Amino acid sequence: MTGLKRFYHALTRRKNLPENMQALLENSKMARVLTTLDLTALGVGSTLGVGVYVLAGSVSKTTAGPAVVISFIIAAIASIFAGLCYAEFGARVPKAGSAYVYSYVCVGEFVAFIIGWNLVLEYVVGSASVVRGLSGYVDNLFNSTMAKAFDDLLHIDVPFLSPYIDFFAFALSIVFAVALALGVKESSNFNNVFTIVNLAVVAYVIICGLFKVDIKNWSIDVNDIPDEYKPTAGTGGFAPFGINGIIKGAATCFYGFVGFDCVATTGEEAKNPQKAIPIAIVVSLAIITFAYIGVSTVLTMMWPYYAQDPDAPLPFVFREVGWDIAAWIVSIGAIFGLCASLMGALLPLPRVIYAMATDGIIFRFLGKIHPRFQTPLLGTLLAGLLTGILAAVFNLQQLVDMMSIGTLLAYSIVAACVLLLRYQPDGEEIEMSTKYSHIGFFTQLFNLKRIKSPSTLSANIVTWGVMTLCVFVTACGSVLTFAEIELFVNGEWWAILILSITGALCVLNVLVIGLQPSSNAKLFFRVPLVPVIPAVSIFINIYLMLMCGCSSVL
Repeated sequence: MTGLKRFYHALTRRKNLPENMQALLENSKMARVLTTLDLTALGVGSTLGVGVYVLAGSVSKTTAGPAVVISFIIAAIASIFAGLCYAEFGARVPKAGSAYVYSYVCVGEFVAFIIGWNLVLEYVVGSASVVRGLSGYVDNLFNSTMAKAFDDLLHIDVPFLSPYIDFFAFALSIVFAVALALGVKESSNFNNVFTIVNLAVVAYVIICGLFKVDIKNWSIDVNDIPDEYKPTAGTGGFAPFGINGIIKGAATCFYGFVGFDCVATTGEEAKNPQKAIPIAIVVSLAIITFAYIGVSTVLTMMWPYYAQDPDAPLPFVFREVGWDIAAWIVSIGAIFGLCASLMGALLPLPRVIYAMATDGIIFRFLGKIHPRFQTPLLGTLLAGLLTGILAAVFNLQQLVDMMSIGTLLAYSIVAACVLLLRYQPDGEEIEMSTKYSHIGFFTQLFNLKRIKSPSTLSANIVTWGVMTLCVFVTACGSVLTFAEIELFVNGEWWAILILSITGALCVLNVLVIGLQPSSNAKLFFRVPLVPVIPAVSIFINIYLMLMCGCSSVL
């Protein structure tokens, strides 16, 4: 039994942070050179990539119609909930490592180990998919000359691999990794330029598009739709695919907001991380939200939703209205957007490797900081090499699904950690909680004594509440995902009953957690409406994970 206890303790031991946060800020070996503006540009650049040039057209054509605007608003709210949770942790734990460090502080070493490798996979695959997309986009401008040359040079006939080795994608990965290794401030300056150009092109699209909008494209009658489009055009109007289409569209649009979490990995390179990280996350998400809503509004008003090009909607629409120059400007903006996305996707990976190496979870030499460049040099170059290999030889579609699940899992863990830490006794509250030790479990469950300071018992109730909340949310999401037809089309009684029971249990869990006394620790930023916002974030993330897994199976 002693051996089992030791094993359990090893799995659940937590990372202890010094009470003096100033000492923690001063002990960083990395260069603290990033300003709030740098972090905001990093968040915008890593998120507002090619998605802004593709998502609005593809979702409006096949899933939501002109109501893609509503889908983006729903996705933005869900992303802001996740972003608020990251913002609080950025203020609470100003360390490199993002969700890895957060889970190590709150949950334990084993979960941190899983999340750390999950983040490594997420960032490697994410970077590889971006660099492969960048390579393909540049190649398309030159009539696929590179693809034909690479295919003639070394053709690969393996189902799960690329048809050819993309040497250009490999070279891009190495070049960007070397740029990041030579100094975070220098690479941040390049990212700022990429992001400014990208935002300028997005603003150009919105402003120019306003001269060609027609509000009638939001209320097209089904009888006015040409016969060749009718089979896939729904019922016409603003929401031709109904509320279900809007929700499905929101699930797809949510992935357009993925990437802001890279800001949280810069905790040891920001000048004032406890303020800069929360501000950068919130501001970058606000900018991204306005960009997506603006582009989707203009796009669906300029051209009927059913006739959109799902692969390159903006250049297509501008060509259709006779503005070929605008189409070229959009293409250039997409390249700059992909460069910013690649920079934002590559930057976090060596920081996670550095954090794991510093804690001894992986080889320590991988986290060694170069004395001149003040970056994890070896970890950065290794990240570029892994990204380049994946981008060069793999067909990334299935890996992208895995990346999406990994990202959502990290979001869920961070939201759960916010709940766990918010209700933990801290400092003087631990001493005060001893006088409440006589209170029974069921009395404390609903806090009938109206205790205002957290105790060990109340913290344990929150811990079990968060665990059971995740179980009930998974059950509720499973019904919504796998019994969709039985629930919304056939109205099967058993599906409605299961959904009602699991939904009620979720609400009861949130109520119990909310009744517990919370910590009064002073932070620059705290998530409002706790436990509602973290709980909603957990539900959205788990539901989207289930949807992603379901689509992968199908």
